[in-house]
Amino acid sequence: MSPVDRDPADDVIVRPAEPGELAAVAGLRWRWIQENDGAAPEAVGREDFIRHFVTWAEENTSSHRCMVLVSGDLGIIGMAWLAVVHRVPTPHALHRASGDLQCVYVVPEARDAGLGGRLITETLARAKDLGLERVTVHSTPRAILAYTRQGFENSPRLLQARVAGAAS
Repeated sequence: MSPVDRDPADDVIVRPAEPGELAAVAGLRWRWIQENDGAAPEAVGREDFIRHFVTWAEENTSSHRCMVLVSGDLGIIGMAWLAVVHRVPTPHALHRASGDLQCVYVVPEARDAGLGGRLITETLARAKDLGLERVTVHSTPRAILAYTRQGFENSPRLLQARVAGAAS
């Protein structure tokens, strides 16, 4: 296959984020908020947000794992966070944990090539390696189909209550 015929998705890998990449991941989060809100956030500037995000990510490595999509040409083009929650032990399982898939994002110019699905697949594999009982996700309407293709399904027993007015 010539370089012209090569699928750009072939040049993309999914792997855990490295500490030196957290600023780039923070930039993706900023970009996602701009894309969904239609404007730059007003509460904090971009550079202050990136500094805060990097500090937060460094302080939360035991509970939040970041997976990234890395393109050989473009660098980091996607992210997914797996939040791990330790659960109350039972006599049947002394060590229990579940996960929440958060902040799955692929830059618009790399979408619709199956990369989001690869990112979800690899993050779920990481959850399995960690021995998590289940993984939940709070999805946008646009992404529901991507999650159902990866095995997510509605649960009649998973409920939520909003307890704070904080933005999501």
